[in-house]
Amino acid sequence: MNQPKAPILITGASQRIGLHCAERLLDDGQPVIVSYRTPRPSLERLRERGAVTLQADFSGAAGIHVFIAALKQQTDTLRAVVHNASDWHPETPGEEAEVFQRMFEVHMLAPYLINLHCAELLRHGGAADIIHIGDDVTRTGSKKHIAYAASKAGLDNLTLSFAASLAPNIKVNGIAPALIQFNEGDDEAYRRKALAKSALGIEPGAEVIYRSLRYLLDNPYVTGTTLTVNGGRHLI
Repeated sequence: MNQPKAPILITGASQRIGLHCAERLLDDGQPVIVSYRTPRPSLERLRERGAVTLQADFSGAAGIHVFIAALKQQTDTLRAVVHNASDWHPETPGEEAEVFQRMFEVHMLAPYLINLHCAELLRHGGAADIIHIGDDVTRTGSKKHIAYAASKAGLDNLTLSFAASLAPNIKVNGIAPALIQFNEGDDEAYRRKALAKSALGIEPGAEVIYRSLRYLLDNPYVTGTTLTVNGGRHLI
């Protein structure tokens, strides 16, 4: 009898890139577990396809540990962990400390604790991966989202540290996207300005991140690497 496939955990997968990757993995016959902060109709669609959905509060260590316990009640093995959960706040006068703390908790503390406490689920003798979804902004920093950029840079460093500490049994890599898809409310002027920042000048859509994820999952000889998916922004 064939053993059931170990699921892939994707955090923050109720919308946009995370949702697309979850659906594409399901298309490939890969079981998935997703975390979400806010209930959305998309989650019911994932459940109907067999995905396990777990609500998660990553605003502090207590909520992260509650999520880890809930995850371990669902499965004793994982094929991979994809840290996609993210938040995005500008510096707000009078709330700078709160913004920095929130960015740190979501982008660094949650991946740090989940990696440490769930590595045992990945040590099953087969292929195992941790993938951090970062941001191309760490190349340059950000004038208006300083805490965001700094915490994503910290996530890049976690990629290096965990890749070294978990080798050879678990590969750890990152993906650093730039513009992937616009929001519905983005006006034409903003879209033109954003597209002009890259050499390729296109809105590629979430499939390019799934292809990058697939590459990292399938390649047995890549670890400690952050894959830049920015359309050539570094060339402009």
